[in-house]
Amino acid sequence: MSSTTMQSEQQHTMVIEQARGWSALGLRDLWEYRELLYYLGWRELQGAYRQTALGFSWVFLRPIISVLLLTLVFNYIVQIPSDNVPYPLFVLAALIPWNFFTNAVTRSSRSLVDNMRVISKVYFPRMIIPVAGTASGIVDYVASLLIFLVVFVFYRMPLRVEMLLVPVFTFVAFAFALAVGLWLATLSVKYRDVSFAVTFLLQAMMYLSAVIYPVSMIPEPLQPLFLLNPMTGVIQGMRWSLLGSGDPPNVIFVFSSLLVLVLLISGAFVFRRTERTVVDIL
Repeated sequence: MSSTTMQSEQQHTMVIEQARGWSALGLRDLWEYRELLYYLGWRELQGAYRQTALGFSWVFLRPIISVLLLTLVFNYIVQIPSDNVPYPLFVLAALIPWNFFTNAVTRSSRSLVDNMRVISKVYFPRMIIPVAGTASGIVDYVASLLIFLVVFVFYRMPLRVEMLLVPVFTFVAFAFALAVGLWLATLSVKYRDVSFAVTFLLQAMMYLSAVIYPVSMIPEPLQPLFLLNPMTGVIQGMRWSLLGSGDPPNVIFVFSSLLVLVLLISGAFVFRRTERTVVDIL
């Protein structure tokens, strides 16, 4: 018997073992499926504005309308102070990260349920779906930044070196949105009530995140508690870096950012464990 024949008759055994440690997150799989990540993110964005008369124009119209309404109600009627900066800029600097956060959490939290037909037919790392839902909000984020720049020039505000820190606050907002999205997407697989609860959760968080008012209005003893909310720190940081409003980030912001990291890592581990049975549950 030739050596070629003997090799063909040898049996090859593949051992599949459960991944342990950081490899259990499957980050390498996310990179290998990056084209699918781009496709799902773009599809998520298209779906948000599908069958609308104005289409992608709403990417710009939504922040503009929000700024006009909030300025009318809270600046002219309620007369909330804005730390000596024009209120449209004051509220727009907060809406840039806040709208990104709300859109990202909303899309990522329902991502598994919305894509259950795809999940049940084709294999790919399931974590791509909530990541794509979170990343799809970047387009809205960039559109809000462009509107801010136009209003910024209109009011002839000076440029600041601290503006270079905007990507830092953007990254914290993205990480927090993904962390919340992973936890909610995991829960929504078993409890469909999550999609209803998300709306009320985000509404409550908006009033607790100093979107429409300065942090200085909060009683001083309660300010550290409010700043533990990562989005309050992000919004405060955006206003400080873009407009010089309020105080710069302090140790509380660092602590809340570390909290975001813990939520993100734990949410990723829980999500990866749940995805093994997600097809059966859905």
